[in-house]
Amino acid sequence: MPANTTAASTKKKGRRARLLVFALVLALVAGVGYGAYWTVSTVRAPFPQTSGTIDLEGLSAPVDVKRDGYGVPQLYASTDEDLFRAQGYVHAQDRFWEMDVRRHMTSGRLSEMFGKGQVDTDAFLRTLGWHRVAEEEYRTKLSPETKKYLQAYADGVNAYLKGKEGRDISVEYAALAFDNDYAIEPWTPVDSVAWLKAMAWDLRGNMQEEIDRSLMTSRLSEKQIKDLYPAYPYDLHRPIVDKGGVDAAKGEFDPSAKPSDADADANAGTGDTGAAGSAGSEGTSGASVDGSGASGAGGGASTPQGAAEGFQAQLSSLSASLEEIPALLGPNGNGIGSNSWVVSGKYTTTGKPLLANDPHLAPQLPSLWYQMGLHCREVSDKCRYNVAGYTFSGMPGVIIGHNQDIAWGFTNLGADVSDLYLQKVSDRGYQYGGKEVPFTTREETIKIAGGGSRTITVRTTNNGPLVSDRSNELEKVGEKAPVTASAPDRGDGYAVSLRWTALDPGKSMDAVFKLNRAKDFKEFREAARDFEVPSQNLIYADAKGAEGHIGYQAPGRIPVRAEGHDGTMPAPGWDPKYQWKKDPVPFEELPYEENPDRGYIVTANQAVIDAEKYPHLLTKDWGAGSRSQRINDLIESKIKDGGKISTDDMRTMQMDNSSEIAEMLTPYLLKIDISDPYVREAQKLLEGWDYTQDADSGAAAYFNAVWRNVLKLAFGDKLPKELRVKGECLNVRPADSTSPIDEQNKLVRECGQRDGDTAQPDGGDRWFEVVRPLLKDEKNGWWQSPASRIDEGTNTRDELLKRAMVDARWELTAKLGKDVGSWSWGRLHQLTLKNQTLGTEGPGFLQFLLNRGPWNLSGGEAAVNATGWNAAAGYEVVWVPSMRMVVNVGDWDKSRWINLTGASGHAYNAHYTDQTEMWARGELLDWAYSDRAVDAKTVDRLVLKP
Repeated sequence: MPANTTAASTKKKGRRARLLVFALVLALVAGVGYGAYWTVSTVRAPFPQTSGTIDLEGLSAPVDVKRDGYGVPQLYASTDEDLFRAQGYVHAQDRFWEMDVRRHMTSGRLSEMFGKGQVDTDAFLRTLGWHRVAEEEYRTKLSPETKKYLQAYADGVNAYLKGKEGRDISVEYAALAFDNDYAIEPWTPVDSVAWLKAMAWDLRGNMQEEIDRSLMTSRLSEKQIKDLYPAYPYDLHRPIVDKGGVDAAKGEFDPSAKPSDADADANAGTGDTGAAGSAGSEGTSGASVDGSGASGAGGGASTPQGAAEGFQAQLSSLSASLEEIPALLGPNGNGIGSNSWVVSGKYTTTGKPLLANDPHLAPQLPSLWYQMGLHCREVSDKCRYNVAGYTFSGMPGVIIGHNQDIAWGFTNLGADVSDLYLQKVSDRGYQYGGKEVPFTTREETIKIAGGGSRTITVRTTNNGPLVSDRSNELEKVGEKAPVTASAPDRGDGYAVSLRWTALDPGKSMDAVFKLNRAKDFKEFREAARDFEVPSQNLIYADAKGAEGHIGYQAPGRIPVRAEGHDGTMPAPGWDPKYQWKKDPVPFEELPYEENPDRGYIVTANQAVIDAEKYPHLLTKDWGAGSRSQRINDLIESKIKDGGKISTDDMRTMQMDNSSEIAEMLTPYLLKIDISDPYVREAQKLLEGWDYTQDADSGAAAYFNAVWRNVLKLAFGDKLPKELRVKGECLNVRPADSTSPIDEQNKLVRECGQRDGDTAQPDGGDRWFEVVRPLLKDEKNGWWQSPASRIDEGTNTRDELLKRAMVDARWELTAKLGKDVGSWSWGRLHQLTLKNQTLGTEGPGFLQFLLNRGPWNLSGGEAAVNATGWNAAAGYEVVWVPSMRMVVNVGDWDKSRWINLTGASGHAYNAHYTDQTEMWARGELLDWAYSDRAVDAKTVDRLVLKP
């Protein structure tokens, strides 16, 4: 389908929607769906009214809602409050089921909708207290203006809900046919604010890595763990900001300054591995690298690894609890991220900046994003917004997009804003500074659909809530924790608390509105000052002057830790020296730049700035920079020798499929002597391959299967069960065995426990940097793998690579067939869009009716076209570019955009997934902004009147 909507295509979509509705009714008319009797009207009842007039109480003047052929609305109002009231109404028209589920999740009330199976998840979320923090934020931190907008938005949502039953709002309510006392409640401003906590949770930084490193201590030595978490490769992958430093005299970041000696000195005190206990003896004796050895007990050491060994049960349980929380944005692991970049008008065909953004998030149906324009008929003191872009249903304003003056984009900065603390506890309190301090406690009652409730007690320390309380396995912990005499007596054991910046109230909601009306870089930075949680990379562009301006700002509330504590391992909560400092990194000292000499800015979750040139610790767990460097290289190749970049060039870059690990590893694979003719057939696919991962590429399919098997043999089989994927079982020596060789050579059967989205090794670009130095070390111990029933063991690089090539050949034979000529990456690498809640947890027939796909996709892990997959689990797509946009700064109507799904959250509505095919092909839609362009695209016009 062409990018531009035509009347014929609109009619075709309408016919297709009617056929789908008919099919749904045929499937459900017999009375399935928990006894509900479904008809065509059941399916169509929730579809929004998109033309004519509707009375909307509270408006001061009429509001026009103009929808294009894809159902994307542009709202026109006369006051700010009218605009946001109408936004709430329209969001609810298309997406209220999504909004309702989300607010129940953020408030720890999923059990009220879905029953006792959600009680443990609710208990964990109540312990975190997102909704309580949002209430305090709304009450004490947000400006009166922001509160006014939030209330207007809530009033609009409630105006839509008024007088409606669940079946009138969404087909999911009819499918559930609630037989309990569940009733849809009015929307509140706090429901909107709480969504920012969920957003922050999924972008919380390195908590999973902190847990994983601790869990690894049961089978790996300190050195082996360090091998698996290499330092950021600054020599290979450029950071975002490659110049500048903190001017100590002024107390601010200077983009043009040379890093001072103070910068380096201040940063030098932070170690590579952090500290989980008091200083003690070095290291632990870890597993032998062939995976058959046992972990060392550490002999009572309280090094990071030594202290962590006693916490395997509680950390494993904590990890499992994290997996149960719905990942609204995406799996929180290495590889997840986003791309954004902006190019100065000096290097574009338009003469003004071009800005691209594509956040990589969990694939959802409907998409997390909702495209919308918010326009004041006349921009004035009483109506100050003329903004368009991507919104979150449930929140007022535009999150990513442009107004009449500036454009902006987001990627996750990845700052380490959370720490786990080990706590010495008793029934009365917790130990801190040699004294016992009483807990702060509260009771939470969780109501359960169908009747009944559960009351929990939340205990909070000075380092946050005790997250270990949320599991029976964690009621008493630390029974085997090796400690030194300086640590508290283990007594009743240790617990685990969570310190996280999002648990402190902030002003991020204020930042959204400031950003929406910013007119220049100064106002953009002032808006960024309030964007405290989650910490994001913000890029900027305007069309002022001859070539426009571009810029970057790193915002966020980023903690300052004590010297020697780098956030990579759980810290001792009883020791005051491991506390966070009172004040976070000052905003004035966070990196930024404006109009850098190179003429472009790239942010793709790489390091923000060279750690040796910056005094503050932002994180030790950056993405390794493969995507960002590829984008840098693509821009450089285009602008060298006077070349210019067009809007379509930006789109082409977004779809780049090149694989850095393939370019690194394939030459080694081609040198392997393969005698088996069937494996040799597969090896030949790699000859002459250009390392791109197109959906129809057989070479990409085979290489990625080889890469997956290399990771499994070299690393995955040596990891503890808590990190391996569920259902993957190995015969290994017991983790608590201490002798070099078990006297009876006894092995135990251990099966993986980790959800497939977060299991390790996931194959992200961190693993590229793990493998890079090993390729030059043919006999490194990581290349050793034990023999299996059908394969010999390996001792060298080439032996392991050969075995991986053999295993990959037979794996793909089973999945794709014997004929290698029929293989394609897309047949392995598929995306299925799943409707929220019922599309994943509902009965099979409902999943069939509500879900869509699969689509065979190009791209891959750590490619610019980041259709992510987890190598530990398989090839299924687990995160995607959730939208793509290319903003033509200044000439706004020539901007382009696309959403993963469509505007509608209603199954079988014409706009449920009407953008997905184009998204999969890398196409973009025209993005109308001016009154003239919007009117030309308008298909339906609704008037909301007072």
